[in-house]
Amino acid sequence: MKTKLDHLPKEKQDLINSLTKVIVEKTNPEKVILYGSHATGKWVEDEYMEDGRQYDYKSDYDFLVITKSGERLSDAEVQEIVERRSGLNDHISAISHDIEYVNGKLSDGQYFFADIQKEGILLYDAGNTALAEKRELSPIEKKTMALQDFNNWFPRAQSFLKHARISLVDKDFNLSDFFLHQAAENTYNTVILVFRGYKPKTHNLEKLRRYAKHFSKELTLVFPMSDKDEKDLFALLRKGYVEARYDKKFVITEKEVKLLVERLEKMQAITEKICMEKISSFD
Repeated sequence: MKTKLDHLPKEKQDLINSLTKVIVEKTNPEKVILYGSHATGKWVEDEYMEDGRQYDYKSDYDFLVITKSGERLSDAEVQEIVERRSGLNDHISAISHDIEYVNGKLSDGQYFFADIQKEGILLYDAGNTALAEKRELSPIEKKTMALQDFNNWFPRAQSFLKHARISLVDKDFNLSDFFLHQAAENTYNTVILVFRGYKPKTHNLEKLRRYAKHFSKELTLVFPMSDKDEKDLFALLRKGYVEARYDKKFVITEKEVKLLVERLEKMQAITEKICMEKISSFD
C-alpha cells in the first residue's frame, strides 16, 4: 500500500497526521488507513450560489481504523475521537473493524475493502499482522451483488415513503416523520451498498448522508447544509427515528412533513438513476 501523503497540500497533510496520532494514542490500533477522495487526490471543495441559495460541498477525510483481532471499537467511538480533536465534525468519516474481519472480507473479494487496499494510504502500521491478498471479483459477480442489494433495499425505501404519505393524509405527522426517516435510511443504504457493497453500522442519517456523498453530489445537496432552513428540515427528519415516536413534546407540522416528502421523492429519483447507471457499468 501507499504510505505517502505528498500529493496533498501541506495543511491537509498536517491535519491527517495530527488525527492519525490521536487515533493511535486513543485506540492502539493495528493499522490506520486513509481512503476515499483525499487518498486518491480527487477531493472536492466547492461553494456556489444557485437560485439564490448557497451550496457548500466538501469531501470528507475518510479513515479506516483496523483494531487487533477480537478487539471491538465502534464507528461512533472513532468518530467522536477524531471530531473532538479536529473540530471538523461535518467533514470527517471514520469506520472501524478488527483485522480478522477486514482480512476475511479481502479474501471474499468484498470490493469496498479491496478498493481501500488498492487506493488507500497506510498512515500507521503496528506491524503485527499483514493484510490478506484480495480476491478479484469478476464484473458479473459485482453486478449480481449490486443488483441483489438494490432489489433488497430500494423497494423497502419506497414502501416507507408510501406509508409516510398515508400517515400524512391521516394527519399523523409524527408517524409520518418516522416513516420518512426509515425511507431516508434505506435510500442511503441502497446507494452505499450498490456502490461499495458495504453498509455502515448506523441509523444516524447525518453519517449515512456523509457516506453517500462519495457517490453523488446531487444526492448530498438534496439537503444543502449551508442553508439554515434545509439544515433544520434535515434535523426534523433525523428526529423521526426516536423523538417522533417517543417524545410527547415533539412536534412536526403538516407543512414540514410535505416538504420532507418532496425531498424524499427527489432522493429516491436520484438514487434509482445513479444505481441503475452503476449496475450497468459492470457489463
